[in-house]
Amino acid sequence: MWYYVKTLEYPINLQNSKDLRMAKFLIAQYGGPDGELSAALRYLNQRYTMPTKKSKALLTDIGTEEMAHVEMIGTMIYQLMSNASMEELEAVGLGGHFTNHGRALFWADPNGVPWTAAYIQAKDDVVADLTEDMAAEQKARATYEWLIKQSDDYQIKEILKFLREREVVHFQRFGEALDDVQDCIILK
Repeated sequence: MWYYVKTLEYPINLQNSKDLRMAKFLIAQYGGPDGELSAALRYLNQRYTMPTKKSKALLTDIGTEEMAHVEMIGTMIYQLMSNASMEELEAVGLGGHFTNHGRALFWADPNGVPWTAAYIQAKDDVVADLTEDMAAEQKARATYEWLIKQSDDYQIKEILKFLREREVVHFQRFGEALDDVQDCIILK
């Protein structure tokens, strides 16, 4: 059980912007294999097999924060697409998305490939799981860096920089968790 605060972790107000190209790119972090949904579900699932209260709490905290990132990315995409015509969406390669979902958000990558649980893993091996989590954070950081390079909009860049920095912090925290559980590792 969580307390839900109905404000975004970082304020997003792109409602006067229409950047369909960037909206399409951002979809990678919404429903792509290395996106925020994958991270949130991975961590919230793996927490059950963590051997210490500290590591369980860490995966719960970071998994919950990743859900907040899903909301942030979804808000950005929706605001950037909300005033687009069907013709404009088609022009940037979102015609298939429009055909299936209109302007609604959907968990898929920028090419329209739907999100799948095959993107994530849980091994019940604390070293494997935490190492995968560290790699996931590095992939997300790299994706945010590429997204920053693809945008000319100051507001979008600032939001993406915030999200990139959170990935760096998460990577460091997973490293700390790996140190924390070393004494608990036993062969099953």
